[in-house]
Amino acid sequence: MITRANGFLKQLSGIPDVKQYTYKEMKIATEDFSPANKIGEGGFGSVYKGQLKDGKMAAIKVLSAESKQGVKEFLTEIDVISKIEHENLVKLYGCCVEENQRILVYNYLENNSLAQTLIGGGHSNIQFNWRTRREICIGIACGLAFLHEEVRPHIIHRDIKASNILLDRDLMPKISDFGLAKLIPPNMTHVSTRVAGTIGYLAPEYAIRGQLTRKADIYSFGVLLVEIVSGRCNTKSRLPIDEQYLLERTWQLYERRELVGLIGLLCTQDTPKLRPSMSSVVKMLRGEKAVDDNKITKPGLISDFMDLKVRPLQNTKPGSTMTTASTYNASSGSDSQDNSTLSLETSAAATSTFISTMSSETSAANTTSFTFRTV
Repeated sequence: MITRANGFLKQLSGIPDVKQYTYKEMKIATEDFSPANKIGEGGFGSVYKGQLKDGKMAAIKVLSAESKQGVKEFLTEIDVISKIEHENLVKLYGCCVEENQRILVYNYLENNSLAQTLIGGGHSNIQFNWRTRREICIGIACGLAFLHEEVRPHIIHRDIKASNILLDRDLMPKISDFGLAKLIPPNMTHVSTRVAGTIGYLAPEYAIRGQLTRKADIYSFGVLLVEIVSGRCNTKSRLPIDEQYLLERTWQLYERRELVGLIGLLCTQDTPKLRPSMSSVVKMLRGEKAVDDNKITKPGLISDFMDLKVRPLQNTKPGSTMTTASTYNASSGSDSQDNSTLSLETSAAATSTFISTMSSETSAANTTSFTFRTV
């Protein structure tokens, strides 16, 4: 009789160099999955901090046994992340498949996710000055550029968001959760696929037509960029209607010429081909390439397409995850996750980003009188 676990093991056998842990090892590492070691929870299960028998600290992601939705994502994540390595991507140590148990074992990252620390509910003591924010943005951009341009076949992440960006002890960002990743064959410009990802970060052309290209990731990155600089989530329904959507607010200020040099707006332009490549974004963030302020066109705004494709999802609101949850914690973008260090006007002004050059010595505490301009 072929069990579900045997089916997993058969598929895993086709993925080379993946270490397989026993369930007993996972129980020992997490002290029998002690609640005290739980560091995150999402739609597909829980994540625990644990110590492996070789002494390494690990983030142990236990997928819910009841979840039918996560089977494909589980195998995709192992297949994708086990074959690549980059300083701005999480590192997969291995997995565990026994009976109904499906567990992923990653390197442990001390500072959780951006959703928890910068855009979370204010529980973090980390000070995100502008130098730190800039380095985080550059790190994420480098990781995406690696996936999009250096790996063969190219990889589209499909769920770039604050809760999928983890931070190590030095606040170096690591892109996580590759369960929705898609490989793009070299002879194809795009793939047509079911829509998956997180509302608020979804590129309009992908959300509406299901046409997936690397430009969809770049759109998501642009939204994330604006969040990092402003310190607030992309959607906050408790605010007045014209301030609920951060990207829309940013565009309004740009149209009034109150903002210039917006890399975030370049990445979120409604026309996909106008969005820069991730390698170009890296250069702009490092100040190696000028930001052409005259080439920025209107972004694809969530309010423009909510009624078209997303509205039928009756229980779905902006910021919720359509098919996946984060690696360490629940999806970002909800009303409860807002750790803005800026006032509303200053926050929106700050979202310019990043700004090819900025005063890296200026701290978030000084943002009330700080404006961004490319030089």
